[in-house]
Amino acid sequence: MTRHEQLIAALQHNFGFDTFKGNQEAIINSLMDGNDTFVLMPTGGGKSLCYQLPSLLMEGVAIVISPLIALMKNQVDAMRNFSDEDGIAHFINSSLSRPEINAVKSDILSGKTKLLYVAPESLTKDENVDFLKGIKISFYAVDEAHCISEWGHDFRPEYRRIHPIVERIGKAPIIALTATATPKVQNDIQKNLDMMHAKVFKSSFNRPNLYYEVRTKTDSVDKEIVKYIRNMNGKSGIIYCLSRKTVEDLAATLCVNNIPSLPYHAGMDAATRTANQDAFLMEKVQVIVATIAFGMGIDKPDVRFVIHYDIPKSLEGYYQETGRSGRDGGEGQCICFFSPKDIDRMRKFQQGKPVAEQEISNKLLYETQTYAESHFCRRKMLLHYFGEEYHQENCGNCDNCRKTYRMMDATELLTLILETIQQLNEKFRSRHVVDIIKGNKTSTVISYKHDELENFGSGEDEDESVLHAIVRQALIAGYIKQDIESYGDLKLTPDGKKFIKRPTRFEVPIEINNDDEDTDLEANIGACAAADDVLFSILKDLRKKLSKKLNVPPFVIFQDGSLEAMATSYPITIEELQNIPGVGAGKAKRYGEEFIRIIKEYVDENDIIRPEDLRVRTVAKNSVRKIAIIQAIDRRVALDDLAERLGMSMEEILEEIEAIVYSGTRLNIKYFIDEVVDPDEEADIYDYFRTAESDNIRQAMQELGEDDYDEINVRLVRIKFHSDLGN
Repeated sequence: MTRHEQLIAALQHNFGFDTFKGNQEAIINSLMDGNDTFVLMPTGGGKSLCYQLPSLLMEGVAIVISPLIALMKNQVDAMRNFSDEDGIAHFINSSLSRPEINAVKSDILSGKTKLLYVAPESLTKDENVDFLKGIKISFYAVDEAHCISEWGHDFRPEYRRIHPIVERIGKAPIIALTATATPKVQNDIQKNLDMMHAKVFKSSFNRPNLYYEVRTKTDSVDKEIVKYIRNMNGKSGIIYCLSRKTVEDLAATLCVNNIPSLPYHAGMDAATRTANQDAFLMEKVQVIVATIAFGMGIDKPDVRFVIHYDIPKSLEGYYQETGRSGRDGGEGQCICFFSPKDIDRMRKFQQGKPVAEQEISNKLLYETQTYAESHFCRRKMLLHYFGEEYHQENCGNCDNCRKTYRMMDATELLTLILETIQQLNEKFRSRHVVDIIKGNKTSTVISYKHDELENFGSGEDEDESVLHAIVRQALIAGYIKQDIESYGDLKLTPDGKKFIKRPTRFEVPIEINNDDEDTDLEANIGACAAADDVLFSILKDLRKKLSKKLNVPPFVIFQDGSLEAMATSYPITIEELQNIPGVGAGKAKRYGEEFIRIIKEYVDENDIIRPEDLRVRTVAKNSVRKIAIIQAIDRRVALDDLAERLGMSMEEILEEIEAIVYSGTRLNIKYFIDEVVDPDEEADIYDYFRTAESDNIRQAMQELGEDDYDEINVRLVRIKFHSDLGN
């Protein structure tokens, strides 16, 4: 058996998956070959598997250094549930009593334990160092490795002591893992762990399942959030706020509106924070309202929405926080509320601090503001921030890419704005500039006698939102800038001064309002539905019941994706259950009986014909026909001729081909498509399926236009699409 075959078999047996994600296999191979390995992978990318799987296959015990007790406990619970042996994983930290620590050491010495999680403080204790010296260490895994760097956003001084302690215990390969690391942080990590020659693996920061949206923050923001959460039908979510008071107030508001919620912030005592966190993980509450203190150590894969009540202070923080949604690959809604007033408020907080610190903070705020106010693809902007280029013009999964815009010639209005800034001696912010152009006699305008300026009221017929949009685009284009020391006064750049003297065409995108906006929102919310909603709900109830009984989070038992697959294929034996994604032998043995009993009862009560039943009844007949069809297509036989040979209609032959492709066999029917489908028509249909949420033919025909497209042609291109991308 090759290494690849060995890894796939172990992945299937232990974790219930038959393919690796991204760089996982390459990372595992690097570690098993004895190399120091550095892993930069976004939240939800599958970092944990990169050391969990090799620990099961390599001789000895893997030492996983983790910063938080909560994170260790979650990881250990997860590993124990993947295995039928509780001793497979343990942790040692300050929460354990002496007898409990001795029990852990006994399991390690007996060879049961393959993963040992330790806090850096526990690792440095002499008694633990002496104990670990006497056992075989397969490798060291440093989780949340950015904690080692002073430049990282979660610096832990004790992380600096890891390398000297590792030297004392005994050398073994090191794998360092983080979801956030600038080049400076990465260098700091490798230098401090003495792994400058490590193999480096950087994964894409793109999370295609996450939907990004920025909404204007108004006085009714609380009502909007309540309405939004009610539409989420009980799905778990996190709301981030900048202040502790806002956290407390919003959590109380949600509870009053019958949305089970709890607050979380650094001002609470440790016991309360832990209790609130556990309540969220155990699904006793739907929503946790928190400051950025809530984050690391939260491994809940089925968080379906993350709301930012306030604009974050940096795009790095925003990415990290939104990344806590949809970690299982399912639905993830990322909604951010933005008001320019919040930016002004945060800039004011910087006053009095050293100029260098103000410059850094204001630069970060400017990047965040640009992201919030931009009409460009939000995914493209986020990835660009992390040094990754996204080449698609439209991601199809952010508010800007789903909106429709028209380009407006704003040359004259931009000239007017730049002249007004000049008339104000570059000493006022955008709000004041717009007030003057609109002719708004505010108290500030009157006090400075700016109603006497030449440009006062010269744009009174213009929409204020359009004027603000032009200011934002002028900032992006580099015609104006915001002064740091005056926290936002608009200044003309050299390019801006040139523009006044010699204007060139300047266009801005203006949103075209769609009447069906609410419908689109509903479509976003329902993106993660099971084939059989009733059974899916029953299985979720069973999972929750078991989680309470076993005192583990529901997702540790089975993730939503696994339950959805069960509600689609109706497995009624342990063998069939093990074919479900995310269900390995350990989980099937531990939990399987109750789930297949419930599914079997449901199938019997509702007279459901399972896909497996159909397959069994027709397999013999279909096998012969399937082989004949595959061989004919390999010989490039025209499909209409093939249908005639087999005594079938064109619709029937397409059904057979669809079944073959959907079962995982790749078929190349491009030769036939080239004969019967116009190339432009083929491209349009293919592009439709690339962005569609469903491959339903009826929906496709409605969207494409039944008068313009032939259903047979649409089905042919759909087959090609599935074969290209799914097999």
